[in-house]
Amino acid sequence: MPSALPIADPAPVDGLISPASDAGDVPFGVYVHVPFCRVRCGYCDFNTYTASELRGVRRDDYAGHAVREIEWAASVLDASAVPRRPVSTVFFGGGTPTMLPASDLAMILRAIDDTWGILPGAEVTTEANPDSVDAASLETLRAGGFNRISYGMQSAVPHVLATLDRTHDPLRVPGVVDLAKQQGLDVSLDLIYSTPGESLDDWRTSLDTALACEPDHVSAYSLIVEDGTAMGRMVARGELPAPDDDLAADMYELADQVLGDAGYSWYEVSNWSRGDQHASRHNLSYWKGHDWWGVGPGAHSAVAGTRWWNVKHPAAYANRVLSGESPAAGRETLDDETRYVERVLLAARVRGELATAELRQEARGRVAGLIARGLVDGSAAVRGRIELTLQGRLLADAVVRELLD
Repeated sequence: MPSALPIADPAPVDGLISPASDAGDVPFGVYVHVPFCRVRCGYCDFNTYTASELRGVRRDDYAGHAVREIEWAASVLDASAVPRRPVSTVFFGGGTPTMLPASDLAMILRAIDDTWGILPGAEVTTEANPDSVDAASLETLRAGGFNRISYGMQSAVPHVLATLDRTHDPLRVPGVVDLAKQQGLDVSLDLIYSTPGESLDDWRTSLDTALACEPDHVSAYSLIVEDGTAMGRMVARGELPAPDDDLAADMYELADQVLGDAGYSWYEVSNWSRGDQHASRHNLSYWKGHDWWGVGPGAHSAVAGTRWWNVKHPAAYANRVLSGESPAAGRETLDDETRYVERVLLAARVRGELATAELRQEARGRVAGLIARGLVDGSAAVRGRIELTLQGRLLADAVVRELLD
């Protein structure tokens, strides 16, 4: 089952927030969580539901529920005296958003535009599985305002996909990438490495197959075996080996080499793009601490110094939004210390995003040692920026801990 929500303060029924003094000074995005999947992958602890788990609510009604939250959200921000800002990025994630008809996704996007306004040239992305789109649905998405698609490829190797419980045919990936390109969509491919039983040669096959599709963007994430998932239970029982940290490091180094040789540059620890224009602007907005409203069951929001998260089950979510109540289950107000910690934690992962001047004095004094150990780029530091080396990216968590201690 999906992971539990954080424990925090209860959210008020009216959803009103007390904005921070800098409310309205940063870009604003919208995330839409579509919590439906055909099957539950054994490694996944996201807030997703198969058909048998949707008691008390119909998937066909979801788009209308999301539109209700969007309309309600605008009234809450107005009543909270948070300045309205046009939307700079929109991201539909899940789950599998394209389990809904493309016309439903376009309807939700239209509601976002009608409510806040979407900036010209805004990045509008949906995630999709390779087997959940076709030429007609992609045409509808493009006509509806989407300009980017992120496919969950994960691997090109059948036995690795089987371990992950992924059901798509890997041979379908090049075809759906081509279909998206024919519609003028930017294409990202998501990959997972260090799956139990995956070899370095398997991983190279996946990288080579992805690059043969000539995507605009590639994400590569090391598998994390989460407690409470089917895979977590199999690893605990000894039925699957746990991912090997040394092999995972080798796989990351291989990815960086292969992607770099093909003309892709890293801009965040797990993300590479063909030029800055193809970097994921929506994900960068998270790492840079921008504001966003999260729509849908279990979606998280962060606006004007307040963070909250919605109830998880689609039936409970529907009951809240249809009654005009806040769908939030809990919230927290970020104090200065939390905001500083999160700024360092997230910005350090982004190439050149964190300025040394933002660090506290004792942390600035540690930068020279990080350079000497080959974890931070010295030339970037001279320019006043923190930029992780390859070795630093492999040890990013340790670098961040040192900057925060």
